[in-house]
Amino acid sequence: QKRVRIPSHRGQAWHHVKMKGSFFLEDDSAIVSLQYRLHIPQTTNVYLTIQPINLSQTKEKPSSSMSVDTSLFIVSGNHVKEDDNFVCFTELRDKEKFGWTGELSAGTYYLLPFSTGCRLVKSQKVVSKPMQLVHRMDSGELGLTREFRVALSDIFEVVDLDGNGLLSLEEYNFFEQRTSGEKCDEDAWAICKENFDTKKNELTREGFMELNLMEANDREGDPRDLWITMEAMGFNRALEMVEACPFVIDVYCEDVKPILQAVNLESGPRMLNAALLRTITSKAEARNLKNHDSVTVYTYRGESRISSVIANKSNQKVTVHVNNEQSKNCKSSRGMCVFAVEVPARTKMVCQHVMPVNEKQEWVYSCVESVLP
Repeated sequence: QKRVRIPSHRGQAWHHVKMKGSFFLEDDSAIVSLQYRLHIPQTTNVYLTIQPINLSQTKEKPSSSMSVDTSLFIVSGNHVKEDDNFVCFTELRDKEKFGWTGELSAGTYYLLPFSTGCRLVKSQKVVSKPMQLVHRMDSGELGLTREFRVALSDIFEVVDLDGNGLLSLEEYNFFEQRTSGEKCDEDAWAICKENFDTKKNELTREGFMELNLMEANDREGDPRDLWITMEAMGFNRALEMVEACPFVIDVYCEDVKPILQAVNLESGPRMLNAALLRTITSKAEARNLKNHDSVTVYTYRGESRISSVIANKSNQKVTVHVNNEQSKNCKSSRGMCVFAVEVPARTKMVCQHVMPVNEKQEWVYSCVESVLP
């Protein structure tokens, strides 16, 4: 398939906004992230992209997140029925960047980041000796180790969504919600600003370090709470970010300045699932399973991923056996070659996403689905 070049000349005189974010892997292997609200004041040509961020300090060894697939689903924010508000998704590709270009009408949209789960997976690495987070200095006071400071600096990069080098209360709260499930209110933020380094009402990188040092001091050097924070942010005990993938979204508009905000939508996962089902079924080849006219498999073939949906039109649940053993150089989002999917009555369900293990080599997708008796 020919590679579609995302137009690079477009960005020159266009209005540009960008925002960062991150995919996080949950304990049940679900992938979560913030969503984004895009407001376009008048109908205009739009060009938007998403790509992973390389946090690595060394050029020779890019961070593992650079191989993670990223895409954006754009849905209309005008509260019509949730299944019908899908607008488009990023199908153009240039290396690790995925994009979409076209015209969008004036209005509000939600950008829903998506990753298949083929590349962002539970880390199998066993860390025999955890890194030290804090140490006693000659003065007897606690200090953060160099390795921990580097990791905290990476977290700061990920949480600084607008990329201005400072953390606003809103940005800090996305971090708090991710790590502790709580939010910092205005009063607590005021105390934060009195005690830690701030600039223009926002927390500096150094202030963020001080805050983590204070937490270590509160626990008298016991690192357990610090590790809870690090693991929630996708780090293992060797302080490698293995279960998160930071990304950046860029939006270019020809005629107007777009407004982009990060949000935490309760309905985000549901909207994303509806959009996924919609794109796969509308762009896919459909076939009924042998001896089961009421069970249909839809297979969408994109340039870098293949996705399938199983639709069960019957009045009872069916269990579908899925076998990818004849595939070559392929990895399924299910994490195994052979599995079964239970599809409730009158329901459509994503069966799997498949990507090449090695992008430089040929990959052959061969999947056999059958209904279990």
